[in-house]
Amino acid sequence: MQSAITSKGQATIPKAIRDHLGLNTGDRVKFFLHPDGSVVLLPKRPVSALRGIVKPAQPPVATEDMTEAAASEASGHPTRR
Repeated sequence: MQSAITSKGQATIPKAIRDHLGLNTGDRVKFFLHPDGSVVLLPKRPVSALRGIVKPAQPPVATEDMTEAAASEASGHPTRR
């Protein structure tokens, strides 16, 4: 696939590439220049898009348990669980 560069330095991303990257009108992309001279184009995603990618190894700790642990450490008598 190829695309021409306009006088303003713009290029159209071919539809097959837009579809593959899930790009829509108004989306932003990032360009990465590698030492070997190759260039990589990736979609710029909001941080919220990462939600749920990493599954926790353990269940979350309750706020009360964290408060209790911090208080016991501060008192010099750590609670073992």
